[in-house]
Order: sequence, then structure tokens, then C-alpha cells
Amino acid sequence: MAADAASTPDARHAAPLAPLPDHRHVDTPWWQELWRRHAHITTPLRQRGLECDIEFSLSAYLVRVSLPDGSYLLISPPQEPSSDRLPGDPEGWIATREHPDDQALFEVVYNSAPPADPGAAQRPEARHGGSAQPLIEALDHRLAQLGLLPYPVPSTGDPHAVPATPTLHAPQGPDVSDPADRAPVYVYGDAMRALTDRLNGTESHADAAALLHQILDPVNGLLEGLGEFFEAAGEKAKEAEEDDGFDLSYDLTDAAAEIRNLGELLHVTEDRMRALTPLVPAPRHTSAPARPPVLPPRALPTAPPRHTR
Repeated sequence: MAADAASTPDARHAAPLAPLPDHRHVDTPWWQELWRRHAHITTPLRQRGLECDIEFSLSAYLVRVSLPDGSYLLISPPQEPSSDRLPGDPEGWIATREHPDDQALFEVVYNSAPPADPGAAQRPEARHGGSAQPLIEALDHRLAQLGLLPYPVPSTGDPHAVPATPTLHAPQGPDVSDPADRAPVYVYGDAMRALTDRLNGTESHADAAALLHQILDPVNGLLEGLGEFFEAAGEKAKEAEEDDGFDLSYDLTDAAAEIRNLGELLHVTEDRMRALTPLVPAPRHTSAPARPPVLPPRALPTAPPRHTR
């Protein structure tokens, strides 16, 4: 099915997924687009055996996750006040656990949304904003405590579909027992190439925009990280206390400035890429007819004539 194909980057290495929802919207283009936008949330949860669906709440779409004990998770952006951000890319996530037959069971499992009141205390996870990985980790931890994870956390492969951030692992030191002509391992370059491969494989402009965000975010993006890297390299060159070291430091500092200038020039490209995606139409209520019924015209009472001045 198209929705599953879009949310599963490599079915050959993925854990068995919980089934898709069983309702009439699953095969509609607007629902499949919503599913793609939330794949970074639904795919890792389905890999854990948890069935997910997309619903509309007060002012935004949310992910509903069925749990084995009859309770459920609601994972949503802040509902009030409403936001102009597109589905699947909120300023923060709120995850609650509730039960249809036990109103006393209500638990906030995770909340990375900015507080509505500027003077209110901020939860620790608020620093993660709309990032999916800390949300999934928090859900893993709590559901494991409750014994509500049908399958264990995947230990291999990437449980997060596009647009999750690729994890960069520090390279290991050289193995002196290896042959001298052994090819070097460029883990950071490989991670960047993997991100490029993901971009090439995306099926929507929203996913492409989310990958651009990984590069262009002014706080946590790759370009900002590269700027900090070259600045640190410049400081390291100064430690030599040699003329060439100071010259090298200036060159590296200039490179950091150029990288940051590039980020400023490209800062609107994420929004421009996302704007290429057609807007998702709001679903009709399941009981609503496909179109208004055709009724015979009714005769209207004759209004008395009006005198204009």
C-alpha cells in the first residue's frame, strides 16, 4: 500500500510493522499525505507493534496510538492557540495517555511545547521542540515501565523514517593490525551522503524541507555546526603560538563566517521547499455526505418593494 511504502525506508531491514488503520480514508490522497508527514512518529511506534492513526483535534492533526491495555496515546502539537505550521512539523509535541472507560487515567508522558504563559515554568524536554527522537525515547521508557511495548525497541536499523536526523557516531581510532593500504572510514562524510540519499528518495516536498531543516537550522543545523567546527579549529591553530598558526586561525575564522553567511542566504529555502507541497484538505466527518443533496427549489415569499432614497 502506498502509505506503507512511503513510511518505510527499507522494508528488507525493517522490523514487522503494526498494520495500517482500517477505515475508508486510508486510500485517499489527503490521508496518505498526512501519513507521510507523520511517518517519523508512526513508523518507530509501528515497529514496536503499536497501531497508529491520524485524527483531527481542536485545531491540528494528531497521532492516536492504541495500547495493549485498552488505553491510548495522543501525540499532538499544541492545540491552543492554533499554529500556522504544517502537519507533522510542530513547534513541540505533547503526548498524553488516556483511557476511554477510566477518566481518572490521564498522564502527560511528554511535553516539548513552549509554555503558553511566558512566565510559566518550562518542562525539561521543551528544549527538544519538534524533534521526534526524544519523543520516541520518552515513550519507549514509559511504555516499557508499564509493560505496554508489544515488541522490544529495535536494536538495529534506523527506527525513524525521514525526516529524522541521522545519528553520527564518532570514528574509532586506527587499528594498527590492519594493512597499511586499508581504506579510511569517513563516518561524518558517510552520514552526509546518507542524508543526501534520503533527500533523493523522498516522495514529498515536505520531507525534503524537513531534511533542509537539518542543514539550515540556525541553532542545531549542520551549517551552524560546521561554523563552530572551523572556529574551534582556528582556536586549536592558535595554540601553536606561531605566525603560521595565527594566519591559519584567521583563515579558519573567515571560513566559519562564510558558512554562516551561506546559512543566512538560504534560511528561507526550507519554507520555499515546503510551500511546493499542495495543502492537505481537511477530511469530512464520516457521517457527512459526499456532496449536498440536490433538493427541488422552494418558492420564496414575495418581499414587499423597497423605496430607495
